[in-house]
Amino acid sequence: MKNNIAEKAKEYVIVILLLIVVIVFSIASPNFLQVKNLFNIARQVSMLGIIAACTSFAMIAGGMDLSVGSTLSFSCVLTAALLVNYNINIFLACLIAVAASTGLGLVNGLIAVGLDVAPIIITLGTMTAYKGVAYLICGGISIYGTPEAFRMLGQGYIAGVIPIPVVVLLLIVVIVAFILNKTTFGRAVFALGGNDEAARLAGINVKRIKMLLYAISGFGAGLAGVIMCSRLSSGVPNSGTGYEFDAVTACVIGGVSTEGGEGKISGVICGVLVTGVLDNGLTLLNVNEFYQNIANGVVLILAIAFDVLQRRRKLKMDKKKVNEIRMGA
Repeated sequence: MKNNIAEKAKEYVIVILLLIVVIVFSIASPNFLQVKNLFNIARQVSMLGIIAACTSFAMIAGGMDLSVGSTLSFSCVLTAALLVNYNINIFLACLIAVAASTGLGLVNGLIAVGLDVAPIIITLGTMTAYKGVAYLICGGISIYGTPEAFRMLGQGYIAGVIPIPVVVLLLIVVIVAFILNKTTFGRAVFALGGNDEAARLAGINVKRIKMLLYAISGFGAGLAGVIMCSRLSSGVPNSGTGYEFDAVTACVIGGVSTEGGEGKISGVICGVLVTGVLDNGLTLLNVNEFYQNIANGVVLILAIAFDVLQRRRKLKMDKKKVNEIRMGA
């Protein structure tokens, strides 16, 4: 009975946390629950949600991608450069930017697998490298003058109500949820997070899947970069700064284990909403940005601590069951 209660508490703790944050800011700021602000939050978290949903594959498999923020910046600047400097068709420019970003993600996977080095180390290096590429593309100066039609992607609405970035996020969430829950590839991702050696012995091509996971992460960052370019109506080389931290925070808050093997896309989106609501609420209250950084850091530490404690508790319970079975035998 106690175990079931503990499992339920873990499953719904993120929803409870989200409700608490919403209630607190609703009381503290009269502007928080205004429809305009709620739609603003939805639009703001869309890009983070796309990145978090795609990078959750790597985290569930026991990895980490710290280059997503720089990849977003790269995609944002490349899109603007193609549209403004080379007058390329809007659809083709977006396609090239997303494809190139997917390629950057694949490079992360290739290096990590080829050198057999922890992805967090590799992506820490490529984070700096990809940011440098973004600055090289634009010469360190933001690229302005994107076509009016292109701006609809990041600034427009469907039926005059729903922001287009939110619709894109919902499509990504549905696709990711289907892949993780209904496909052989999704089961392989969880298997890698549980024990990659056991997954290999079970016939899973561990190296190929790991490379694909980082390509997916790059795809999400690239798509978010295109939307960011549209929303800003320009290519800004530092537009992705901080997104790598926010994506990790959202995933961990949402229940994706730092050691891999656990996670749900519904939890990740709740984690994204908690992060977005927290940033928006603190901004409405005119809280200094430095304090906001402290708050975000504390939330991440608490989420990691909760995950570690839950894993230790589960390990103790498993050992206890094994001992009981042995004694019974």
